[in-house]
Amino acid sequence: MVISASNRDSAAYPMQSLFVPFPFVCFTLALATDIAFWQSGNVMWQNFSAWLLFAGLVFGALAIIAGLMDLMRPRTRPLRPTLLSALLYLIILGLAFANNLIHAGDGWTAVVPYGLMLSAVTFILCLVAATVSGRKYARLAWRI
Repeated sequence: MVISASNRDSAAYPMQSLFVPFPFVCFTLALATDIAFWQSGNVMWQNFSAWLLFAGLVFGALAIIAGLMDLMRPRTRPLRPTLLSALLYLIILGLAFANNLIHAGDGWTAVVPYGLMLSAVTFILCLVAATVSGRKYARLAWRI
């Protein structure tokens, strides 16, 4: 495919799109490991949850940095997230940070009930953010 000068601006790929899926996967798996801890009481699942939340936060911070860099690139204008998507993403990272602080505790009360509830709310907001973002990309695909 040859990219001409007229459609070159729409061909840029935002760097933030490389990092955004990682926190969603980590936070979803953190919910799964919280449920496993709730059902089994095995401390290994609590440790997995804490590490998954930490990894999601690290990749979330990288996504924010990449997103700020994308704001400076005029070629990524058509693929920038909407304001609602960006706000949802920041709320998700804030909830995950609070959840990580809760998971820093020891034993049963580090996960049940507040850590499990925060993981569930974070997961639901991840689904909402993916839906909101997906609508914009679907509209862009039909714009051709």
